[in-house]
Formats: sequence, C-alpha cells, structure tokens
Amino acid sequence: MTLELEIQGHWLNTAEQVPSPNCSERPLDEDVSLLVIHNISLPPGEFGGPHIDELFCNRLDGKAHPYFAQICELKVSSHLLIRRDGTLVQYVPFNLKAWHAGRSTFEGREECNEYSIGIELEGSDDTYFTGAQYEQLARVTRLLLQHYPAITPARIVGHSDIAPGRKTDPGPCFDWVRYRESVQTG
Repeated sequence: MTLELEIQGHWLNTAEQVPSPNCSERPLDEDVSLLVIHNISLPPGEFGGPHIDELFCNRLDGKAHPYFAQICELKVSSHLLIRRDGTLVQYVPFNLKAWHAGRSTFEGREECNEYSIGIELEGSDDTYFTGAQYEQLARVTRLLLQHYPAITPARIVGHSDIAPGRKTDPGPCFDWVRYRESVQTG
C-alpha cells in the first residue's frame, strides 16, 4: 500500500529531507503560481549516487569527476528530486524560494524562482524517464495543485519553456502527454 502523500510544514511527508542552504525567502506578496519540471544527472548521463545531493548542498567535490570542476561552485537547488526508482528527496520547503530556474521568464514575468516550485527528475534529455517517476510526479503534482491553487495545468512548464535557448530540460524524452493525462486521471 502506498502511503498517502501530504504536505506537512511545507515538506512532503514521504520525501527524504536533505535541507539545502541554497534557498531564500519568497517576496511576501508572491503566491506560488508556477511548477517547473527539470532533469538532472551527475555526472551527465549517469544515475544514482550522492552527487545531486552534494551539488544542492554545496558539497560537490570538483575533483571527483572532470565535469564537476565546472559546476562545483554553483549555488543551486530545487524543491524536489524524483529519482529513477520514484524515491522523493526534498531540499527546500515549498514556502521558500529554491534556486532552480536561473534567468527565466514566464508570460512576461521574470525571476521565476520567486513564484515557482521546481521539481527535478533524475534523467537526461536523451534518456526516457521511468514509470515510477511519472507516477510520483503525477501524485506530487495533484497535491501541489490542491495546495497551491494558483498553479493550474497551464502553469506547469519545462525549464526549457522559461529559459529558451539556455536550457533544454526536461528534454525530448519527457512524455508531456503521458504526464498531463496521469495528473488528470489519478
């Protein structure tokens, strides 16, 4: 039996909590009104291991892999990661601003981190995502839609939608139709 997913104190009750220092207060007048889907793998194209947690918590060793030297100084985070097996890891509580979108614009409004929730899927642009990931993403999305009514299906986007030309994720292997249908039918 799957444990009922709930938000308790701005954290998902079933997620592993790995608090990131890379977050800040949201502007007081901002409602959470956008959901941004990303993908991440560290090193690129490799899954599992501690490196995503290390990156989001400023502990990534730049000498552990050649790619890490160029990203180990970044101060980034996301609210949530969904691993390949569907495991949830939460880095930032939903009431705070995670640093996931960077330079970004949605419907003419800049700084999407101010008003969005970021969810990372462990994956890459050229790797299909797993059924467990789609299932968890749909469950989390349904909960977020209930808890943050300013997020509507039209306000669920990919990182590539808010940072075109700079970002490509979640990429062509992400099945938007499958995801949107599972959110509606769950």
